[in-house]
Amino acid sequence: MEPVGVTAVAPAAEASQGPIWPQSKCPWGTPKNTTVSCSLADVMSEQLAKELQLEEENTAFPEVVSVAEGPFITGENSDTSSDLMLAQMLQMEFDREYDAQLRREEKKFNGDSKVSISFENYRKVHPFEDSESSEDEVDWQDTQHDPYRADKPTTTPKKGFIGKGKDITTKHDEVVCGRKNTARMENFAPEFQVGDGIGMDLKLSNHVFNALKQHAYSEERRSARLHEKKEHSTAEKAVDPKTRLLLYKMVNSGMLETITGCISTGKESVVFHANGGSLGEDAVPVPSECAIKVFKTTLNEFKNRDKYIKDDYRFKDRFSKLNPRKIIRMWAEKEMHNLTRMRKAGIPCPQVVTLKKHVLVMSFIGQDQVPAPKLKEVKLSSEDMKKAYYQVLHMMQQLYKECSLVHADLSEYNMLWHGGQVWLIDVSQSVEPTHPHGLEFLFRDCRNVSQFFQKNGVSEALSDRELFSAVSGLSFTADNEADFLAEIEALEKINEDHVQNHGKKVSSFSNDDEGPPIFCNK
Repeated sequence: MEPVGVTAVAPAAEASQGPIWPQSKCPWGTPKNTTVSCSLADVMSEQLAKELQLEEENTAFPEVVSVAEGPFITGENSDTSSDLMLAQMLQMEFDREYDAQLRREEKKFNGDSKVSISFENYRKVHPFEDSESSEDEVDWQDTQHDPYRADKPTTTPKKGFIGKGKDITTKHDEVVCGRKNTARMENFAPEFQVGDGIGMDLKLSNHVFNALKQHAYSEERRSARLHEKKEHSTAEKAVDPKTRLLLYKMVNSGMLETITGCISTGKESVVFHANGGSLGEDAVPVPSECAIKVFKTTLNEFKNRDKYIKDDYRFKDRFSKLNPRKIIRMWAEKEMHNLTRMRKAGIPCPQVVTLKKHVLVMSFIGQDQVPAPKLKEVKLSSEDMKKAYYQVLHMMQQLYKECSLVHADLSEYNMLWHGGQVWLIDVSQSVEPTHPHGLEFLFRDCRNVSQFFQKNGVSEALSDRELFSAVSGLSFTADNEADFLAEIEALEKINEDHVQNHGKKVSSFSNDDEGPPIFCNK
Protein backbone atom coordinates (compact mmCIF):
# COMPACT_ATOMS: atom_id res chain seq x y z
CA MET A 1 0.00 0.00 0.00
CA GLU A 2 1.45 3.31 -1.11
CA PRO A 3 1.58 6.03 1.45
CA VAL A 4 -0.97 8.65 0.93
CA GLY A 5 0.27 12.23 1.13
CA VAL A 6 -1.71 14.42 3.40
CA THR A 7 -1.25 18.14 3.09
CA ALA A 8 -2.56 20.46 5.82
CA VAL A 9 -3.68 23.56 3.96
CA ALA A 10 -4.95 26.65 5.65
CA PRO A 11 -8.66 27.08 5.15
CA ALA A 12 -9.82 29.58 2.61
CA ALA A 13 -11.95 31.35 5.17
CA GLU A 14 -8.90 32.75 6.91
CA ALA A 15 -10.09 36.28 6.27
CA SER A 16 -13.66 35.48 7.25
CA GLN A 17 -15.91 37.78 9.26
CA GLY A 18 -15.05 38.48 12.88
CA PRO A 19 -12.20 40.11 14.79
CA ILE A 20 -8.69 39.03 14.16
CA TRP A 21 -6.95 38.21 17.49
CA PRO A 22 -3.20 38.40 17.92
CA GLN A 23 -1.74 34.93 17.97
CA SER A 24 0.59 35.73 20.86
CA LYS A 25 -2.16 36.74 23.25
CA CYS A 26 -5.39 34.99 22.26
CA PRO A 27 -5.42 31.21 22.65
CA TRP A 28 -8.16 30.97 20.04
CA GLY A 29 -6.20 32.91 17.39
CA THR A 30 -5.68 31.52 13.86
CA PRO A 31 -2.56 29.35 13.71
CA LYS A 32 0.15 29.90 11.14
CA ASN A 33 -0.07 28.15 7.79
CA THR A 34 2.00 25.03 8.11
CA THR A 35 2.28 22.07 5.84
CA VAL A 36 3.11 18.74 7.41
CA SER A 37 3.66 15.68 5.28
CA CYS A 38 3.18 12.39 7.04
CA SER A 39 1.77 8.97 6.52
CA LEU A 40 -1.66 7.75 7.63
CA ALA A 41 -0.02 5.70 10.36
CA ASP A 42 1.60 8.85 11.73
CA VAL A 43 -1.75 10.61 11.68
CA MET A 44 -3.27 7.80 13.72
CA SER A 45 -0.37 7.82 16.14
CA GLU A 46 -1.27 9.08 19.64
CA GLN A 47 2.28 10.22 20.35
CA LEU A 48 2.30 12.43 17.30
CA ALA A 49 -1.02 13.93 18.36
CA LYS A 50 0.40 14.84 21.76
CA GLU A 51 3.48 16.43 20.20
CA LEU A 52 1.32 18.52 17.88
CA GLN A 53 -0.81 19.56 20.81
CA LEU A 54 2.22 20.67 22.84
CA GLU A 55 3.53 22.68 19.90
CA GLU A 56 0.19 24.47 19.59
CA GLU A 57 0.12 25.22 23.32
CA ASN A 58 3.68 26.55 23.32
CA THR A 59 2.85 28.74 20.37
CA ALA A 60 -0.44 30.01 21.87
CA PHE A 61 0.78 30.65 25.47
CA PRO A 62 4.41 31.67 25.38
CA GLU A 63 4.13 34.34 28.13
CA VAL A 64 1.99 32.29 30.49
CA VAL A 65 4.35 29.38 30.29
CA SER A 66 7.28 31.59 31.19
CA VAL A 67 5.56 33.27 34.16
CA ALA A 68 3.41 30.57 35.66
CA GLU A 69 5.59 27.95 37.15
CA GLY A 70 3.75 24.96 38.50
CA PRO A 71 3.78 21.22 38.46
CA PHE A 72 1.01 21.12 35.88
CA ILE A 73 3.17 22.48 32.98
CA THR A 74 6.43 20.66 33.51
CA GLY A 75 7.56 17.77 31.46
CA GLU A 76 6.95 15.38 34.29
CA ASN A 77 3.22 16.00 34.05
CA SER A 78 2.95 16.03 30.33
CA ASP A 79 -0.26 13.97 30.52
CA THR A 80 -2.24 16.94 31.86
CA SER A 81 -4.99 17.92 29.49
CA SER A 82 -4.98 21.38 27.98
CA ASP A 83 -8.49 22.18 29.23
CA LEU A 84 -7.50 21.61 32.85
CA MET A 85 -4.38 23.71 32.48
CA LEU A 86 -6.36 26.46 30.84
CA ALA A 87 -8.96 26.44 33.61
CA GLN A 88 -6.27 26.65 36.28
CA MET A 89 -4.59 29.57 34.56
CA LEU A 90 -7.85 31.44 34.16
CA GLN A 91 -8.71 30.80 37.80
CA MET A 92 -5.32 32.14 38.89
CA GLU A 93 -5.84 35.29 36.84
CA PHE A 94 -9.32 35.75 38.30
CA ASP A 95 -8.00 35.31 41.85
CA ARG A 96 -5.35 37.96 41.32
CA GLU A 97 -7.88 40.42 39.95
CA TYR A 98 -10.20 39.66 42.89
CA ASP A 99 -7.40 40.25 45.40
CA ALA A 100 -6.51 43.54 43.76
CA GLN A 101 -10.12 44.68 43.98
CA LEU A 102 -10.23 43.55 47.60
CA ARG A 103 -7.17 45.64 48.44
CA ARG A 104 -8.73 48.68 46.81
CA GLU A 105 -11.90 48.19 48.84
CA GLU A 106 -9.84 47.79 52.00
CA LYS A 107 -7.94 51.00 51.33
CA LYS A 108 -11.15 52.86 50.58
CA PHE A 109 -12.85 51.53 53.71
CA ASN A 110 -10.00 52.36 56.09
CA GLY A 111 -9.09 55.73 54.64
CA ASP A 112 -6.98 57.74 57.05
CA SER A 113 -8.27 55.98 60.16
CA LYS A 114 -5.74 55.02 62.82
CA VAL A 115 -7.50 51.71 63.34
CA SER A 116 -7.58 49.71 60.11
CA ILE A 117 -9.64 46.74 59.07
CA SER A 118 -7.87 43.96 57.19
CA PHE A 119 -9.50 41.79 54.49
CA GLU A 120 -6.56 39.40 54.32
CA ASN A 121 -8.70 36.45 55.40
CA TYR A 122 -10.86 36.83 52.28
CA ARG A 123 -8.00 36.82 49.77
CA LYS A 124 -7.77 34.06 47.20
CA VAL A 125 -3.98 34.03 46.81
CA HIS A 126 -1.78 33.55 49.88
CA PRO A 127 0.09 36.71 50.89
CA PHE A 128 3.54 35.23 50.43
CA GLU A 129 2.73 34.33 46.82
CA ASP A 130 1.47 37.74 45.75
CA SER A 131 1.09 40.53 48.26
CA GLU A 132 0.95 44.22 47.48
CA SER A 133 0.12 45.26 51.07
CA SER A 134 2.45 47.75 52.66
CA GLU A 135 5.05 46.66 55.15
CA ASP A 136 3.59 49.04 57.74
CA GLU A 137 0.39 46.99 58.05
CA VAL A 138 0.70 44.76 61.11
CA ASP A 139 -1.76 42.22 62.42
CA TRP A 140 -1.68 42.85 66.19
CA GLN A 141 -3.16 39.42 66.88
CA ASP A 142 0.00 37.83 65.57
CA THR A 143 2.38 39.91 67.68
CA GLN A 144 3.46 39.51 71.27
CA HIS A 145 3.43 43.24 71.99
CA ASP A 146 0.15 45.12 72.38
CA PRO A 147 0.70 48.80 71.49
CA TYR A 148 -2.47 49.83 73.32
CA ARG A 149 -1.40 48.33 76.64
CA ALA A 150 0.90 50.24 78.93
CA ASP A 151 4.22 48.69 79.69
CA LYS A 152 4.66 47.12 83.10
CA PRO A 153 7.41 48.56 85.28
CA THR A 154 10.79 47.02 84.68
CA THR A 155 12.26 44.83 87.37
CA THR A 156 15.26 45.91 89.37
CA PRO A 157 18.42 43.88 88.70
CA LYS A 158 20.01 41.73 91.38
CA LYS A 159 22.48 44.41 92.35
CA GLY A 160 19.55 46.45 93.70
CA PHE A 161 19.91 49.62 91.64
CA ILE A 162 20.00 50.92 88.10
CA GLY A 163 21.80 53.89 86.59
CA LYS A 164 25.13 55.49 87.34
CA GLY A 165 26.39 58.39 89.38
CA LYS A 166 23.72 60.83 90.42
CA ASP A 167 21.09 58.98 88.34
CA ILE A 168 21.14 55.84 90.49
CA THR A 169 17.65 54.49 91.30
CA THR A 170 17.35 51.82 93.98
CA LYS A 171 14.60 49.29 94.47
CA HIS A 172 13.32 51.34 97.42
CA ASP A 173 12.58 54.33 95.25
CA GLU A 174 9.11 55.72 95.93
CA VAL A 175 8.11 55.96 92.27
CA VAL A 176 9.42 52.47 91.42
CA CYS A 177 7.71 50.89 94.43
CA GLY A 178 4.46 52.70 93.63
CA ARG A 179 4.40 51.39 90.07
CA LYS A 180 5.26 47.87 91.22
CA ASN A 181 2.40 47.93 93.74
CA THR A 182 0.03 49.06 91.01
CA ALA A 183 1.12 46.16 88.81
CA ARG A 184 0.68 43.69 91.69
CA MET A 185 -2.99 44.63 92.00
CA GLU A 186 -3.65 42.55 88.90
CA ASN A 187 -3.05 39.45 91.02
CA PHE A 188 -6.13 40.18 93.13
CA ALA A 189 -9.29 38.09 92.73
CA PRO A 190 -11.38 38.81 89.60
CA GLU A 191 -14.26 40.01 91.77
CA PHE A 192 -12.04 42.81 93.12
CA GLN A 193 -12.03 45.42 90.36
CA VAL A 194 -8.83 47.46 90.38
CA GLY A 195 -9.17 49.38 87.11
CA ASP A 196 -6.40 50.39 84.71
CA GLY A 197 -3.87 51.67 87.23
CA ILE A 198 -0.90 51.01 84.96
CA GLY A 199 -2.38 53.03 82.11
CA MET A 200 -2.98 55.96 84.46
CA ASP A 201 0.57 55.60 85.85
CA LEU A 202 -0.87 55.16 89.32
CA LYS A 203 1.66 54.95 92.15
CA LEU A 204 0.50 53.19 95.34
CA SER A 205 2.44 53.39 98.55
CA ASN A 206 3.19 50.22 100.49
CA HIS A 207 0.69 51.15 103.19
CA VAL A 208 -2.17 51.60 100.72
CA PHE A 209 -1.27 48.45 98.78
CA ASN A 210 -1.16 46.31 101.94
CA ALA A 211 -4.55 47.67 103.01
CA LEU A 212 -6.07 46.90 99.61
CA LYS A 213 -4.51 43.45 99.60
CA GLN A 214 -5.95 42.61 103.02
CA HIS A 215 -9.36 43.92 101.99
CA ALA A 216 -9.31 41.84 98.79
CA TYR A 217 -8.51 38.66 100.73
CA SER A 218 -11.24 39.43 103.28
CA GLU A 219 -13.82 39.98 100.55
CA GLU A 220 -12.80 36.76 98.83
CA ARG A 221 -13.21 34.75 102.04
CA ARG A 222 -16.51 36.44 102.83
CA SER A 223 -17.96 35.71 99.39
CA ALA A 224 -16.87 32.08 99.73
CA ARG A 225 -18.60 31.82 103.10
CA LEU A 226 -21.78 33.38 101.76
CA HIS A 227 -21.81 31.03 98.78
CA GLU A 228 -21.28 28.00 100.99
CA LYS A 229 -23.95 29.16 103.42
CA LYS A 230 -26.45 29.67 100.63
CA GLU A 231 -25.76 26.23 99.25
CA HIS A 232 -26.28 24.52 102.61
CA SER A 233 -29.18 26.46 104.10
CA THR A 234 -32.62 27.79 103.30
CA ALA A 235 -32.75 31.57 103.43
CA GLU A 236 -35.58 33.95 102.64
CA LYS A 237 -37.69 32.21 99.99
CA ALA A 238 -34.57 30.26 98.93
CA VAL A 239 -34.27 26.50 98.83
CA ASP A 240 -30.96 24.69 99.11
CA PRO A 241 -30.11 21.85 96.70
CA LYS A 242 -31.09 19.09 99.15
CA THR A 243 -34.51 20.61 99.76
CA ARG A 244 -34.96 21.16 96.03
CA LEU A 245 -34.22 17.50 95.43
CA LEU A 246 -36.87 16.47 97.96
CA LEU A 247 -39.44 18.66 96.23
CA TYR A 248 -38.51 17.21 92.83
CA LYS A 249 -38.98 13.69 94.15
CA MET A 250 -42.42 14.56 95.49
CA VAL A 251 -43.45 15.89 92.09
CA ASN A 252 -41.95 12.96 90.19
CA SER A 253 -43.68 10.43 92.44
CA GLY A 254 -47.05 11.97 91.61
CA MET A 255 -47.87 13.05 95.15
CA LEU A 256 -47.71 16.68 94.02
CA GLU A 257 -48.70 17.88 90.60
CA THR A 258 -47.07 21.31 90.54
CA ILE A 259 -45.50 23.75 93.00
CA THR A 260 -46.91 27.18 92.26
CA GLY A 261 -44.89 29.45 94.54
CA CYS A 262 -44.19 30.89 97.98
CA ILE A 263 -47.14 32.09 100.05
CA SER A 264 -45.60 32.84 103.43
CA THR A 265 -42.27 33.29 105.19
CA GLY A 266 -41.59 33.28 108.89
CA LYS A 267 -38.85 33.06 111.45
CA GLU A 268 -38.79 29.29 111.34
CA SER A 269 -40.03 28.19 107.91
CA VAL A 270 -41.03 29.03 104.35
CA VAL A 271 -44.43 27.87 103.08
CA PHE A 272 -45.12 27.02 99.42
CA HIS A 273 -48.38 26.30 97.66
CA ALA A 274 -48.75 23.17 95.53
CA ASN A 275 -51.43 21.31 93.62
CA GLY A 276 -52.00 17.84 95.03
CA GLY A 277 -51.68 14.62 93.08
CA SER A 278 -52.20 11.07 94.31
CA LEU A 279 -50.28 8.53 96.37
CA GLY A 280 -51.97 5.47 94.88
CA GLU A 281 -55.28 3.70 94.82
CA ASP A 282 -55.09 2.29 98.36
CA ALA A 283 -53.41 5.33 99.92
CA VAL A 284 -55.10 8.25 101.58
CA PRO A 285 -56.21 10.78 98.95
CA VAL A 286 -54.10 13.90 98.68
CA PRO A 287 -55.95 17.22 98.99
CA SER A 288 -56.38 19.20 95.78
CA GLU A 289 -54.37 22.06 97.28
CA CYS A 290 -51.42 21.47 99.59
CA ALA A 291 -49.12 23.62 101.68
CA ILE A 292 -45.43 22.68 101.76
CA LYS A 293 -43.72 23.87 104.92
CA VAL A 294 -39.94 23.92 104.54
CA PHE A 295 -38.23 24.46 107.87
CA LYS A 296 -35.20 26.70 107.66
CA THR A 297 -31.97 24.85 108.22
CA THR A 298 -30.34 27.82 109.95
CA LEU A 299 -30.89 28.92 113.51
CA ASN A 300 -30.16 32.58 112.88
CA GLU A 301 -33.69 33.86 113.31
CA PHE A 302 -35.09 31.35 115.80
CA LYS A 303 -32.20 30.41 118.03
CA ASN A 304 -34.21 29.28 121.07
CA ARG A 305 -35.74 26.22 119.47
CA ASP A 306 -33.84 23.90 121.76
CA LYS A 307 -35.74 24.90 124.88
CA TYR A 308 -38.94 23.61 123.29
CA ILE A 309 -37.37 20.23 122.51
CA LYS A 310 -34.69 19.32 125.04
CA ASP A 311 -37.17 19.20 127.97
CA ASP A 312 -39.88 17.38 126.02
CA TYR A 313 -39.77 13.71 127.01
CA ARG A 314 -40.67 12.70 123.45
CA PHE A 315 -37.36 14.10 122.14
CA LYS A 316 -35.21 14.18 125.26
CA ASP A 317 -33.16 11.12 124.36
CA ARG A 318 -32.68 12.22 120.76
CA PHE A 319 -31.82 15.86 121.37
CA SER A 320 -28.37 16.95 120.26
CA LYS A 321 -27.51 20.61 120.46
CA LEU A 322 -24.35 20.05 118.46
CA ASN A 323 -26.21 19.08 115.26
CA PRO A 324 -28.59 21.80 114.06
CA ARG A 325 -29.92 19.75 111.16
CA LYS A 326 -31.13 17.06 113.54
CA ILE A 327 -32.91 19.72 115.57
CA ILE A 328 -34.67 20.94 112.41
CA ARG A 329 -35.84 17.43 111.53
CA MET A 330 -37.07 16.88 115.06
CA TRP A 331 -38.83 20.23 114.87
CA ALA A 332 -40.70 19.13 111.71
CA GLU A 333 -41.48 15.74 113.23
CA LYS A 334 -42.82 17.43 116.33
CA GLU A 335 -45.27 19.54 114.31
CA MET A 336 -46.43 16.48 112.39
CA HIS A 337 -47.30 14.56 115.59
CA ASN A 338 -48.91 17.59 117.20
CA LEU A 339 -51.13 18.16 114.15
CA THR A 340 -52.07 14.48 114.08
CA ARG A 341 -53.07 14.60 117.74
CA MET A 342 -55.08 17.79 117.24
CA ARG A 343 -56.78 16.43 114.13
CA LYS A 344 -58.03 13.36 116.03
CA ALA A 345 -59.43 15.58 118.76
CA GLY A 346 -61.49 17.47 116.16
CA ILE A 347 -59.60 20.76 116.38
CA PRO A 348 -59.59 22.67 113.05
CA CYS A 349 -56.02 22.46 111.78
CA PRO A 350 -54.17 21.39 108.60
CA GLN A 351 -54.17 17.71 107.71
CA VAL A 352 -50.76 16.08 107.47
CA VAL A 353 -50.01 14.45 104.11
CA THR A 354 -46.38 13.38 104.53
CA LEU A 355 -43.08 14.31 106.13
CA LYS A 356 -39.73 14.08 104.38
CA LYS A 357 -36.85 15.15 106.61
CA HIS A 358 -37.47 18.89 107.18
CA VAL A 359 -40.24 19.24 104.55
CA LEU A 360 -43.81 18.85 105.83
CA VAL A 361 -46.70 18.58 103.35
CA MET A 362 -50.13 19.54 104.71
CA SER A 363 -53.57 20.46 103.44
CA PHE A 364 -53.92 24.07 102.29
CA ILE A 365 -56.12 26.38 104.36
CA GLY A 366 -57.54 28.67 101.70
CA GLN A 367 -58.93 28.49 98.19
CA ASP A 368 -57.58 28.94 94.65
CA GLN A 369 -53.99 29.53 95.81
CA VAL A 370 -55.15 32.35 98.12
CA PRO A 371 -54.33 31.54 101.76
CA ALA A 372 -56.87 32.19 104.47
CA PRO A 373 -56.32 35.52 106.23
CA LYS A 374 -54.89 35.68 109.70
CA LEU A 375 -57.15 36.72 112.54
CA LYS A 376 -55.01 39.84 112.84
CA GLU A 377 -55.67 40.88 109.25
CA VAL A 378 -59.35 40.00 108.80
CA LYS A 379 -62.09 42.50 109.68
CA LEU A 380 -64.97 40.74 111.45
CA SER A 381 -68.23 42.00 112.76
CA SER A 382 -68.89 42.06 116.49
CA GLU A 383 -70.90 38.85 116.25
CA ASP A 384 -68.21 37.03 114.28
CA MET A 385 -65.53 38.30 116.66
CA LYS A 386 -67.49 37.06 119.63
CA LYS A 387 -68.03 33.72 117.87
CA ALA A 388 -64.30 33.49 117.14
CA TYR A 389 -63.48 34.15 120.81
CA TYR A 390 -65.59 31.27 122.05
CA GLN A 391 -64.13 29.01 119.38
CA VAL A 392 -60.61 29.86 120.50
CA LEU A 393 -61.55 29.29 124.15
CA HIS A 394 -63.01 25.88 123.31
CA MET A 395 -59.96 24.92 121.20
CA MET A 396 -57.57 25.88 123.99
CA GLN A 397 -59.50 23.67 126.42
CA GLN A 398 -59.51 20.79 123.92
CA LEU A 399 -55.82 21.25 123.25
CA TYR A 400 -54.98 21.16 126.95
CA LYS A 401 -57.34 18.43 128.19
CA GLU A 402 -57.87 16.11 125.22
CA CYS A 403 -54.58 16.50 123.38
CA SER A 404 -52.45 17.21 126.44
CA LEU A 405 -50.76 20.05 124.57
CA VAL A 406 -50.01 23.72 125.06
CA HIS A 407 -49.68 25.76 121.88
CA ALA A 408 -46.83 27.86 123.37
CA ASP A 409 -47.10 30.51 120.61
CA LEU A 410 -50.82 31.19 120.34
CA SER A 411 -51.71 34.65 119.07
CA GLU A 412 -53.74 36.37 116.37
CA TYR A 413 -50.85 35.69 113.95
CA ASN A 414 -51.16 31.88 114.27
CA MET A 415 -54.94 31.71 113.89
CA LEU A 416 -56.62 31.76 110.48
CA TRP A 417 -60.21 32.66 109.63
CA HIS A 418 -61.60 30.35 106.94
CA GLY A 419 -65.09 29.07 106.31
CA GLY A 420 -66.58 30.95 109.24
CA GLN A 421 -64.33 29.40 111.88
CA VAL A 422 -60.87 29.69 113.42
CA TRP A 423 -58.03 27.37 112.35
CA LEU A 424 -54.87 26.78 114.38
CA ILE A 425 -51.50 26.62 112.65
CA ASP A 426 -47.80 26.57 113.59
CA VAL A 427 -47.77 24.00 116.38
CA SER A 428 -44.15 22.90 116.00
CA GLN A 429 -43.25 24.54 119.31
CA SER A 430 -46.23 23.07 121.17
CA VAL A 431 -45.32 21.15 124.33
CA GLU A 432 -47.12 19.06 126.89
CA PRO A 433 -48.29 20.50 130.24
CA THR A 434 -45.66 18.38 132.00
CA HIS A 435 -42.94 20.36 130.26
CA PRO A 436 -40.82 22.34 132.78
CA HIS A 437 -42.11 25.56 131.18
CA GLY A 438 -45.48 24.30 129.95
CA LEU A 439 -47.61 26.37 132.34
CA GLU A 440 -45.60 29.49 131.61
CA PHE A 441 -46.25 28.99 127.89
CA LEU A 442 -49.96 28.49 128.60
CA PHE A 443 -50.17 31.72 130.60
CA ARG A 444 -48.43 33.59 127.77
CA ASP A 445 -50.97 32.22 125.29
CA CYS A 446 -53.83 33.26 127.56
CA ARG A 447 -52.43 36.77 127.82
CA ASN A 448 -52.11 37.12 124.00
CA VAL A 449 -55.62 35.83 123.37
CA SER A 450 -57.22 37.93 126.11
CA GLN A 451 -55.53 41.14 125.00
CA PHE A 452 -56.46 40.64 121.33
CA PHE A 453 -60.17 40.03 121.88
CA GLN A 454 -60.46 42.76 124.48
CA LYS A 455 -58.97 45.26 122.02
CA ASN A 456 -61.49 44.16 119.39
CA GLY A 457 -64.48 44.89 121.58
CA VAL A 458 -65.40 41.46 122.95
CA SER A 459 -66.84 42.33 126.37
CA GLU A 460 -67.16 38.66 127.33
CA ALA A 461 -63.39 38.11 126.99
CA LEU A 462 -61.82 36.88 130.23
CA SER A 463 -58.63 38.28 131.70
CA ASP A 464 -55.39 36.40 131.27
CA ARG A 465 -55.49 34.80 134.75
CA GLU A 466 -59.18 33.93 134.44
CA LEU A 467 -58.57 32.40 131.03
CA PHE A 468 -55.64 30.42 132.42
CA SER A 469 -57.82 28.97 135.16
CA ALA A 470 -60.63 28.22 132.68
CA VAL A 471 -58.29 26.30 130.39
CA SER A 472 -56.11 24.46 132.90
CA GLY A 473 -58.61 24.02 135.71
CA LEU A 474 -56.00 25.26 138.20
CA SER A 475 -56.80 28.01 140.67
CA PHE A 476 -54.31 30.36 142.31
CA THR A 477 -54.85 32.82 145.13
CA ALA A 478 -52.27 35.41 144.02
CA ASP A 479 -53.47 39.00 143.75
CA ASN A 480 -50.86 40.33 141.31
CA GLU A 481 -49.16 38.94 138.25
CA ALA A 482 -45.74 38.52 139.87
CA ASP A 483 -47.10 36.28 142.63
CA PHE A 484 -49.18 34.46 140.04
CA LEU A 485 -46.10 33.64 137.97
CA ALA A 486 -44.23 32.61 141.12
CA GLU A 487 -46.94 30.11 141.97
CA ILE A 488 -46.84 28.78 138.40
CA GLU A 489 -43.07 28.25 138.59
CA ALA A 490 -43.40 26.53 141.96
CA LEU A 491 -46.04 24.19 140.54
CA GLU A 492 -43.85 23.45 137.52
CA LYS A 493 -40.96 22.62 139.82
CA ILE A 494 -43.07 20.21 141.85
CA ASN A 495 -44.40 18.62 138.68
CA GLU A 496 -40.90 18.23 137.24
CA ASP A 497 -39.59 16.58 140.43
CA HIS A 498 -42.58 14.27 140.49
CA VAL A 499 -42.05 13.19 136.90
CA GLN A 500 -38.33 12.58 137.43
CA ASN A 501 -38.63 10.74 140.75
CA HIS A 502 -41.97 8.93 140.62
CA GLY A 503 -43.09 8.77 137.04
CA LYS A 504 -41.85 7.52 133.75
CA LYS A 505 -43.25 7.89 130.27
CA VAL A 506 -44.89 4.77 128.94
CA SER A 507 -46.05 5.78 125.47
CA SER A 508 -44.08 7.12 122.58
CA PHE A 509 -44.79 8.17 119.02
CA SER A 510 -45.53 4.61 118.07
CA ASN A 511 -48.86 4.81 119.96
CA ASP A 512 -49.25 8.56 119.60
CA ASP A 513 -52.22 8.10 117.30
CA GLU A 514 -54.17 6.42 120.09
CA GLY A 515 -54.12 9.49 122.34
CA PRO A 516 -51.91 11.54 124.60
CA PRO A 517 -49.17 9.88 126.63
CA ILE A 518 -50.07 8.18 129.88
CA PHE A 519 -48.01 8.49 133.04
CA CYS A 520 -47.87 5.85 135.75
CA ASN A 521 -45.82 5.16 138.86
CA LYS A 522 -42.97 2.74 138.89
